[in-house]
Amino acid sequence: MRTSPFQNKLLRNLDASAIERLDLRPTTLPLRQELESPGKLVNNLFFIEDGFASMTATFHDGAQVEVAIFGYESVVGTSALLGIKRSQNRVYMQLRGHGFYCPIKAARKEFELHARFHDLVLRDAQAQLTTARQAAGCNARHEVEERLASWLLLCAARARSDNFTISHEFLAQMLGSTRPTVSIAAAALRHRGLIEYCRGSMRILDHERTEQRACECYHVLRAHFGGSTESDGGSTF
Repeated sequence: MRTSPFQNKLLRNLDASAIERLDLRPTTLPLRQELESPGKLVNNLFFIEDGFASMTATFHDGAQVEVAIFGYESVVGTSALLGIKRSQNRVYMQLRGHGFYCPIKAARKEFELHARFHDLVLRDAQAQLTTARQAAGCNARHEVEERLASWLLLCAARARSDNFTISHEFLAQMLGSTRPTVSIAAAALRHRGLIEYCRGSMRILDHERTEQRACECYHVLRAHFGGSTESDGGSTF
């Protein structure tokens, strides 16, 4: 069985010839680095190997709400392969890491071959759509404490880590809420013994009980993606 040098699941499912055609280049991904900006051309695809990024809807007053998360299971920039040249959202690193990028020209050529890369990109785009659709309903229906538990679990799965460095103010932006409301929700989770946090550092202490507290959307997404396997290029939790 071939051993892949990549951590990114999409890259792991490509053969050597496809990897060569993509003209991959290693890159560090510092905290808050923007991978896409609203209205700007998408010039590269990013394959995250370590760390994770958020896609947000950004408003005129500067407010933003998270609509998708990208980690080692995904690729950033697929909209440029589906006919949208300029980004409609902001995508930036929430947890620093590293990965690879490839020029959009090389990615388009590979995509137009309608081979393995084409199928994996479409599958990933569908996964992003499913996540965004669920997030829209979640933001409208569920309590902040439940949503916070779900968000932490989703990030842990992508970061492959139970530790996060994030402020309550930033959490509020991601959840489309206010800082006082998120602080109350985080305090409730801490009181239950599910998490601990101090000076912007947050850690999940009990995965099983945090899953029990998470809203149904986390479980819907886990059921949807959990059945996929690495051999078929699917996302997993």
